[in-house]
Amino acid sequence: MGARVKLTRDELSKNEAQNRAENQETLSDSDGTFFFGGVAPGSFQLTVASEGFATQLLSGTLHSGEGETLPTITLILAAASTSVQVVAPQWEVAEDEIKEQEKQRLLGVIPNFYVSYIPDAAPLDAKQKFELAWRSTIDPITFALTGALAGIEQADNTFSGYGQGAQGYGKRFGAAYADTVTGTFIGGAILPSLLRQDPRYFYKGKGSFRSRVLYAIANSVICKGDNQRWEPNYSGVLGSLAGGAISNLYYPASDRSGVALTFENTAIGIGETAVTNIFQEFVVRKLTPSLRNNRGNNNPGDNNPAKP
Repeated sequence: MGARVKLTRDELSKNEAQNRAENQETLSDSDGTFFFGGVAPGSFQLTVASEGFATQLLSGTLHSGEGETLPTITLILAAASTSVQVVAPQWEVAEDEIKEQEKQRLLGVIPNFYVSYIPDAAPLDAKQKFELAWRSTIDPITFALTGALAGIEQADNTFSGYGQGAQGYGKRFGAAYADTVTGTFIGGAILPSLLRQDPRYFYKGKGSFRSRVLYAIANSVICKGDNQRWEPNYSGVLGSLAGGAISNLYYPASDRSGVALTFENTAIGIGETAVTNIFQEFVVRKLTPSLRNNRGNNNPGDNNPAKP
């Protein structure tokens, strides 16, 4: 069977050890037999090993002038050793990370759900992208900020075609909220799902001041794909264009933007995103209580602030 058999002798006299090898080794024949010749009298130990079988040890004593025929040695199958690594499903990891993101509020109040402070965060599946968009648009603070914006527009008589009074305010509120919903769902859920892109901003938090500023600006036109690679932010840019085009359906005719103005507003929106990203990179984290209290999620760079 080709088992490796080793004869170990550790009690040979000094003279005997000079004339013969203390240890001998051989392979058994196809029928399992093996033979050692010229073995000096004394105690010995046999080690029988074969791949896939447990090693067997056998001891004995050889007397002067005799040979030793050993009983049949039976090898036992070795116990299988299997290493199992348990890895949580990617969507489950992403779900836990989203729950942490939904605790992120600027000054403990204003939602800041679309920022990940985990550089290698698990990509979101389509369902999670829609859930994040939904959670963002139905947040009470979103309604409050929309109401404040509508009030400012009412006071300035922006979109005069809506008129004044409660009816005018209601129309402004509806239009402002529709802008939020269409922008969030198209740019943060629908297109990211179709194009397999991640709608979140990934906080850098380390490196030089210049590198972080350039990173923040670049993230207004690039994003992470679901494959974890950086690519052009088609979702964000096309989402801004689509949102501008859809807004023409409900704004007063006198205030509707043409194609040129829609592209112009998209360019302005990209610039605003760059400024927002810089604000995220250097300010927002410090003003988010849930992050200050959860030191386990801190980026290593936070303990070594970048210097200009």
